[in-house]
Amino acid sequence: MLAPTINPGQLRRAELCSSRTRLTSAMSHKLLLIDDDARLTSMLGDYLSAAGFEVEVAGSLALGRQALEGSVPDLLVLDLMLPDGDGLDFCRTLRSDARTRRLPVLMLSARGEPMDRILGLELGADDYLAKPFEPRELQARVKALLRRSGLDAQGDDALRFGRLEIDLAARVARLDGKPCELTSHQFDLLVVLAQSPGRC
Repeated sequence: MLAPTINPGQLRRAELCSSRTRLTSAMSHKLLLIDDDARLTSMLGDYLSAAGFEVEVAGSLALGRQALEGSVPDLLVLDLMLPDGDGLDFCRTLRSDARTRRLPVLMLSARGEPMDRILGLELGADDYLAKPFEPRELQARVKALLRRSGLDAQGDDALRFGRLEIDLAARVARLDGKPCELTSHQFDLLVVLAQSPGRC
């Protein structure tokens, strides 16, 4: 049930499906890249930054956890084999945490056998890319994942429906400019409804 500060009538079908507008942001999508290959991360960081993404690099799972504690990025690019742990276990942990459960994860690995890809996808990765790969393919897959998650490549970070604003980056819903008291689960449900016009 939504918090009392939101009247369910304000989220009616017509409002969601016909009055949907987005607040575009000058900032690009934020990507977190967790990989211990410094040469690869430098190359990908430069390539993705040139494509308009904001890229943060972590060379280990420990550094990746620290980055995620600060803020949740729009997408995570995760290496499978890291010096301080297994990317598969890390991915499973992300899926059990309310803050990162819906975080799109693109897994990278030198292990490209079908069973490796199947295992990665079954444990929570949204896509799996075997090394070596073309940077253009990585960029295309990143954009596809962002589209599927309801965020396009233009960096939209908020949704508006009349008097209601949903700030995706801050994970806050505001009615007439005032924050609504929502649990993490209620906020996630609200975002799902907002990102499904015509099916709500």
